[in-house]
Amino acid sequence: MENPENLSPEELAIKKEEMLKFYKESMPYLEAQLKYEKMLSEIDEMRLKRTQIQMAYAQMMAPPEEDDEMPQPEKSSKKRKLKTEA
Repeated sequence: MENPENLSPEELAIKKEEMLKFYKESMPYLEAQLKYEKMLSEIDEMRLKRTQIQMAYAQMMAPPEEDDEMPQPEKSSKKRKLKTEA
């Protein structure tokens, strides 16, 4: 691009008009892109909410966890016998 310092005032005005025309012509594309990005963002938010709801439901439906702090008696199929004096 040409250095604006080397342009005459008329050439600078022409460049400004060209830039303005370019930006105005680009607006429909940028608006479409903005709408597209907003929709993608909304879809991502809905996916996140749905995943959070599914996780909360799974936690509600899961059986309660056992406390590891309280020792549970081991269930053994073998019965212990006391020693008898002979």
